[in-house]
Amino acid sequence: MKYSSSRNRPVVTADGKGVANHVGALLLTEMADWSGITDGFSDALNRGRLRRSAHDPGVILRQLAVTIADGGDCVTDLSVLRGQESLFGPVASDVTAWRTVAKRAPARLAELGATRARARKRVWECGGAPEGRLTVDFDSTLVDSHSDKEWAAGTYKHGYGFHPLVAYVDVSGQSSPEPLAGMLRQGDASPGESKDHLKLLKAVLAQLPERWRDKACPKLARSDSAGASHGFAKALHQAGFQFSIGLAVQSWVREAIFAVPESEWTPALDQDGEERDGAEVCELRCLNLSGWPKGTRAICRRERAHPGAQLRFWECRGIRHQVFITDQLDPDPAVLEARHRRRAHIEDGIRCAKATGLRNFPSTFAGFNQVWLELLLTGQCLVAWTQRLCLSGEAQICEPKRLRQCLLHVAARVVRTGRRTIIRLQQDWPWSQELARAFTRLRTLPGGT
Repeated sequence: MKYSSSRNRPVVTADGKGVANHVGALLLTEMADWSGITDGFSDALNRGRLRRSAHDPGVILRQLAVTIADGGDCVTDLSVLRGQESLFGPVASDVTAWRTVAKRAPARLAELGATRARARKRVWECGGAPEGRLTVDFDSTLVDSHSDKEWAAGTYKHGYGFHPLVAYVDVSGQSSPEPLAGMLRQGDASPGESKDHLKLLKAVLAQLPERWRDKACPKLARSDSAGASHGFAKALHQAGFQFSIGLAVQSWVREAIFAVPESEWTPALDQDGEERDGAEVCELRCLNLSGWPKGTRAICRRERAHPGAQLRFWECRGIRHQVFITDQLDPDPAVLEARHRRRAHIEDGIRCAKATGLRNFPSTFAGFNQVWLELLLTGQCLVAWTQRLCLSGEAQICEPKRLRQCLLHVAARVVRTGRRTIIRLQQDWPWSQELARAFTRLRTLPGGT
């Protein structure tokens, strides 16, 4: 059967007026203004500034952070905002933006981080704080480089690029992942470098509001085996964190696993608290942990490996073993193991970061790329805070790609009447009401306009 269509093709012209795109990105801009990001960036970069140009360098950084959150991955993507002057105002040229990031911002990197910390304090005080125990996950990731750049080097996975280390708050089910801190590292940096973990922990503590830094506030830090160093565990303990850290299964750990009586293995739990088929856990009571902080315990999980999994030579029965250490007091090893396994949520944060500027470091210069990392963390924070304080339902938990398709890249008509500017969203667009309500919620927050 031959298919034919009588669909009427519309006439396409380029003479429209009063139409704006990426209207949802204006919501992120207003979040940056309300939270204090814009003012803080401006104060940091304008200090000691002698020559006053047409563009505030702090506003330029704000515009770059919004561009990254909106899907941009290089400075030239500012053209998207520059073409929407009715919404975003004057936007600096690519050259001006590049010069701001490369020349002025690297010397103020610590102050940019402090600005994000003050903004987080305000957001968390207005209802954006994580619920229950504060859980911070540490992990590293590899970012490929296809040209020779400062700090780019061969990686442990035989690639070439960078090896940043990041920390995220676990807010699974509430909004997009919220980053706390990150540090750019050379590609050949060791995954288990304790000095880097200690430096990142210091940055994490600087990002936490005072209430959450208090040792009486329940906090948990999680990491894979890269964080299994005595210095890092001791520093977490001193900072008031309980820890849950993966432990490499070396010979002395393997001997402890073999020494566990079969009767001590109990069923593992899934994330709903139900027994997980084919998985068991136990506490390795005979493992010597005297070098770790007082109260440290070792928990082992065994499970039949999935097809294609790489087993160690001694796992001849097809049973995979994973071990972690923790100083938590919960008596049930299955509960501790299920909680540790939720550390995988940081992979969501890293995946979202790679969709928000972390896929590529755009400059040859390390200083520029350090600022870029701070801006992409800021952009991710703006998205997380906007979802938590202003959005609801599906829009509160969707990931960057869908959020951009449904809300951030929405087009609207800009109308000026009675000394007011009105943005008219398409009436039959399914997410128009959600976006309109988001602007209303943001503008009714304390200090909003």
